[in-house]
Amino acid sequence: MVENILNLEQLIEENKQLKLESVQLKKSNAEAIKKFELEESLKPYQAELIQMENYLEKTGKRMVILFEGRGASGKGGAIRRVTRYMNEKHYRIVALGKPTEEQKSQWFFQKYINHLPTGGEVVLFDRSWYNRAMVEPVLNFCTDLEYKNFMKGVIGFENDLVRQGTILVKLYFSVTKEEQARRFESDRADPLRQWKLSELDVQAQERWDDFTNVKYEMLKKTHTSSAPWTIIRSNNKYKARLNAMKTILNSVPYERLNPELNFVPDSSIVYSGAHELEIMEAQRLRKGKFLI
Repeated sequence: MVENILNLEQLIEENKQLKLESVQLKKSNAEAIKKFELEESLKPYQAELIQMENYLEKTGKRMVILFEGRGASGKGGAIRRVTRYMNEKHYRIVALGKPTEEQKSQWFFQKYINHLPTGGEVVLFDRSWYNRAMVEPVLNFCTDLEYKNFMKGVIGFENDLVRQGTILVKLYFSVTKEEQARRFESDRADPLRQWKLSELDVQAQERWDDFTNVKYEMLKKTHTSSAPWTIIRSNNKYKARLNAMKTILNSVPYERLNPELNFVPDSSIVYSGAHELEIMEAQRLRKGKFLI
């Protein structure tokens, strides 16, 4: 009798476990289907990016796209979606590492000039010369004089690029502190993504306010009419990627492949640099500090 009771309890426990596994499987399948559907919904815009690329090739126009933002803000994922179906012969992704001793002795912009596009080419910078405005001053990788010289010189540098025919798109991916922390923890727990983490990521959380302050200064001094910043709210990765594509497509006067598509950026996701400054200044007045 005791043995039968134990067997029954075991069966009940196993049944509970099977039900739990079934629920988890259904949830996993639903998430996979949802992710697939979202990726599929990007394809019409990815086709437009190919059309845009063809226009640049035919006209010999040059295009530079800067992807800036804090760690884990979604820059890399956005770049992969933008370039997924583009012709590899006509675009390059540039992600420069730590400068060499030779580069340290050069004019600051020199190492970036070497990677600028030729006619008919798109260059996407996964972080750019704005490292000097965002990362380097916070982490003491540059002197105060080097920072000030950059902030004075970058406007003229970008004005020259635009004046001589380069289409320049400056995107800043804005993630909240809480979402950044969640993404760092997710990467830390995933053996396939642990390589993405570094000591700098720890400091990204610890020195959040410092990075926010230099972000404000960067937008205030480098958001210009000829080279404006576009802010992409990136807590939702899909919406950030979609709206980054729309912003890029709207910057080039190519003939639409599908004019029926919605090319209007989501106003809850996309902000001008000037609007972001207004929001940040209002936060400082109300709360005593910047929050984004």
